[in-house]
Amino acid sequence: MKITATPAPDLASATWRKSTYSGGSGGDCLEAVTDLPGWVPVRDSKNPSGPKLVLRAETWSAFVADLRRS
Repeated sequence: MKITATPAPDLASATWRKSTYSGGSGGDCLEAVTDLPGWVPVRDSKNPSGPKLVLRAETWSAFVADLRRS
């Protein structure tokens, strides 16, 4: 099987949105970009300049569906 890398989207001008499940206390907060077709970048809102995790949209959907089943 041949694996090819796909370049991640440019996040320089991305609009980050905080999860509606994040508490108002500034604790565990996740932000995501929701307007990049095919991609869902996520980051820790307490460290916006830190690392970002960029997932394919179908991978993110499967992750969220699994959380909902838990």
